[in-house]
Amino acid sequence: MTNKILIVDDEPLIVKGLKYSLEQSGYETDCAYNGEEALEKFASSRFDVLLLDVMLPGISGTEVCHEIRRRSTVPIIMLTAKSADEDKINGLEEGADDYLTKPFNIAELKVRIKNLLKRSEGNVIRQPAEIRVKDLVIDREKRTITVAGKAIEATAKEFDILLLLVTNPGKVFRREDLLEEIWKDYAGDIRTVDVHIRRLRQKLERDQEHPEYIFTKWGVGYYFA
Repeated sequence: MTNKILIVDDEPLIVKGLKYSLEQSGYETDCAYNGEEALEKFASSRFDVLLLDVMLPGISGTEVCHEIRRRSTVPIIMLTAKSADEDKINGLEEGADDYLTKPFNIAELKVRIKNLLKRSEGNVIRQPAEIRVKDLVIDREKRTITVAGKAIEATAKEFDILLLLVTNPGKVFRREDLLEEIWKDYAGDIRTVDVHIRRLRQKLERDQEHPEYIFTKWGVGYYFA
């Protein structure tokens, strides 16, 4: 089945170039030029990846990301003309899986899309299919997470981080280790890891001050109890 990508940017030339290049690589594409149109198209069709510009007229790209993340774990790559770390961190805080600063190399974008698709399609070790720890249940095949019977909406990266920690109990992963394992050749801000860990804790832990699952080894990294 052909993967479908929604391109969201208010610059027609950028959209045209991305559409042509991605379709040449075998992807199906659709386009939106503002936040409202992006949400409408997302609600009416299935997409495998979103390319989402931060600076959109009306509803911003960050707001679109926040709204989509409330109902879907579809991989989202933020596109931004800004290089400020704060803008990138904000996008990641709202649930984006990755970001690229304009102008970017289209070959790099395609590699990132390919990696996100592989992870979102569940290319992880499949046995055992289900992992249970206390009230936490992780289904590798369905890529779902529940805590005390409640479904947890996690992004592809959040799921992969949790699965890596759970399947290596007690092992402390440095942020650099997690970047290498989960993001592969990612060369962005290392604080991306902290953002994803914080979001996971918000979703999993009843009391973040006294965690049950994800712990911090101060000055070193993170581990699963």
